[in-house]
Amino acid sequence: MQLTGTQFTRTAAVFGNDISTLPDFPAEIRAPAGSLPGVSGFQISFSSNDIHTPGDAPDVLVAMNPAALKTNIGDLPAGGALIVNKDAFTRQNLTKAAYTSDPLSDGSLKQYTLFEVPISTLNAGALEGLEMSAKQVDLTKNFFALGMMFWLYERSLDPTLRWIDEKFAKNPTIAEANRRALKAGYAFGETTEMFHTHYRVAPAKLEPGTYRNITGNEATALGFVAASRLARRPLFYGSYPITPASDILHQLATYKNFGVKT
Repeated sequence: MQLTGTQFTRTAAVFGNDISTLPDFPAEIRAPAGSLPGVSGFQISFSSNDIHTPGDAPDVLVAMNPAALKTNIGDLPAGGALIVNKDAFTRQNLTKAAYTSDPLSDGSLKQYTLFEVPISTLNAGALEGLEMSAKQVDLTKNFFALGMMFWLYERSLDPTLRWIDEKFAKNPTIAEANRRALKAGYAFGETTEMFHTHYRVAPAKLEPGTYRNITGNEATALGFVAASRLARRPLFYGSYPITPASDILHQLATYKNFGVKT
């Protein structure tokens, strides 16, 4: 989810939108898949105007399983678009998320615009013929969801397709799987009669200049280096390599030319 959220962010930035994001990582180490503590989320606000926060109430919520739905549904305003992977709403997953009934059929979601998409099934069909395990195939389904979002907001697939080629250059099968998943999600949005409209968010009117798409962790690392240089003190950073703190460790490791030790 973090990976695909980051790709949507990069695409919005390249298009010229002003952006603000809020990655949400589970606090638990290796929380069970499908459990409430194990939900990972990524919130993005992108606009044609100047924005300063990732927002409070999303217009669209994508829930890949019951736990994700239960954790985040309280943030979605009435009338908001709710897209769910209906394949994940099995009795076992509902129990893990502490549901006593299926929210897709018990009427509890009637105040939202609900779209039930068999993401897992459609994605598996798009990857037929590739020599991959069922688990590997399932891991690519977030790219299918990303493809749907790209169609919904009229975004080009090209930046993410190039990123996939670079990221998985040493594993052509995984690269091909992610490409297929992304394109299949986009094609589903384009051809299904489920979605009656899509949206266009114009580029923001920003002052001319060079802009950087930067995360909070990257900014923290740069701040450490700047403080070290200004104080004329060597910088040592010791950290347990666990998401999201490991991003700071990885970033600082690239600044050995500034005397940084990790």
